[in-house]
Amino acid sequence: MNDSQNTPKTSRRQTGGAKKHPAPMEILRQARAQLAELTGADAEQVTSFEQSEDGWSLEIEVLELSRVPDTMSLMASYQVDLDPDGQLTGYRRVRRYERGRSDAHRQGGR
Repeated sequence: MNDSQNTPKTSRRQTGGAKKHPAPMEILRQARAQLAELTGADAEQVTSFEQSEDGWSLEIEVLELSRVPDTMSLMASYQVDLDPDGQLTGYRRVRRYERGRSDAHRQGGR
């Protein structure tokens, strides 16, 4: 065998079968959009984002009930799980609170 016979096989192995996963920012956008579609509440911010064995795990804060003044609005944090391609596989509300309240029960709560 010469080098020209080996090159196409090596090239196919490196690029042919590998499935490209979305970039982290695309995962964030997909998670926010999918959660908003399911809950009907707009995602305000992502407070936690990490890759897991099964894909991605995020915590997203949403506005559940707008009140006046704004500090009395009801917020909620959702745990959102996605597969490696960014498709939502599950979610659950982990807490609900007034926007103006600090969370003394969580580490780093402000």
